[in-house]
Amino acid sequence: MDPIIVALAKAAGLDRALTDFPDDVQAAAEQALNNKTAVRVPEDPAAEPWPPMRAGIGQWGAGHSGAGQ
Repeated sequence: MDPIIVALAKAAGLDRALTDFPDDVQAAAEQALNNKTAVRVPEDPAAEPWPPMRAGIGQWGAGHSGAGQ
């Protein structure tokens, strides 16, 4: 396996996955590397790629916390 993939997996805390499922770690790394061009970097670093998260706005409407759901 590529030593860079091993180092990244270890840095991510995937030591056990490397030991128990090395083929899966390799496949996941290859898939991530093959799809890296699909991720678009925002032109404005301060821009959020999704609407800002605010209390009271969303599925239940304003004023409902969603507690007890």
